[in-house]
Amino acid sequence: MMQKIGRLLPRLEDVADRAGVSHQTVSRVINNHPNVRASTRGKVEAAIAELGYRRNTAARSLVTRRSQTIGVLGCELSQYGPVNTLMAFEHAARDAGYFVSIAALREVSREAILSATEHFLSQSVDGMVVIVPHSETLAALAGVALEIPVVALGTRGNNAVSGLMVDQVRGAERAVTHLIEQGHRRIGHIAGPRDWIDGEVRAQGWRTAMQAAGLPADFLVEGGWSADSGYEIGKKLASDRTVTALFVGNDQMALGLLRAFDEAGVRVPEDISVVGFDDQPESRYFTPPLTTVRQDFEELGRGCMEVMLSAIKDGKGPSSIVIEPELVTRKSTSVPACP
Repeated sequence: MMQKIGRLLPRLEDVADRAGVSHQTVSRVINNHPNVRASTRGKVEAAIAELGYRRNTAARSLVTRRSQTIGVLGCELSQYGPVNTLMAFEHAARDAGYFVSIAALREVSREAILSATEHFLSQSVDGMVVIVPHSETLAALAGVALEIPVVALGTRGNNAVSGLMVDQVRGAERAVTHLIEQGHRRIGHIAGPRDWIDGEVRAQGWRTAMQAAGLPADFLVEGGWSADSGYEIGKKLASDRTVTALFVGNDQMALGLLRAFDEAGVRVPEDISVVGFDDQPESRYFTPPLTTVRQDFEELGRGCMEVMLSAIKDGKGPSSIVIEPELVTRKSTSVPACP
């Protein structure tokens, strides 16, 4: 039955009258209480559907002292990693019966973070999630006393804030190790911006893998995450190839790099191998299909919500969870033409 605009919203008592039961019985059905007969539950659910009843979350919050809302503080939400982290958490929160309130920062500063935090507290959120692409984000939270649980996505957290992250260093090591195992000895890195945590730690993983193999980690170019950035770098490298393989900080830069190489007649992987990071849905359709490192954002979202619920319901203190990445091999890597 379609709810008419302007009509008074049905109350719990209206559902009880329609189903011929007490309002306590309706409440038990809504809250999935086990001690309700199947026939009674069926009548109540039919009355709910017929009347278009919706639970009054505001009234419920007065009783439970919980708003069923989580605040999410984020920045750089136009980028693949942060936006997919946000979407994964929003899905997990919704599955758990929570709403999400989002505050997108235009700048990473202590003042902006404190303002957003005050906004969330005025909404009486039950907890706060911080998506942390920059190290300054977590630093700005230091010393801010919050009486609600805080979970930081993209970092291990600290003694006051829980943290969840995909192991970026391990992902980079797997990418570089894959190239080494194929026989490459001159492996360069197209890095993300240094002021991003992911950019810095992926570069660290590249260095660690190269040094562990006794190979020089002396070819690094800083990019800007975008396909445009990768394209401009690729145009320069196409005429001055000093490496046989490249580990690229994300798939978007790798896309631009592949385009520049194609225009210059540089064959991938025959002339140079390329590995990306993220495993965007489009990466399998690049020319050639891109070998890359996959981040499981869904697992990240679920894990974040589990940590948040444990803190809200059980009062558990800060914890740290690190999720393993996965190397996805496709057609952009092969043995070097001249090892």
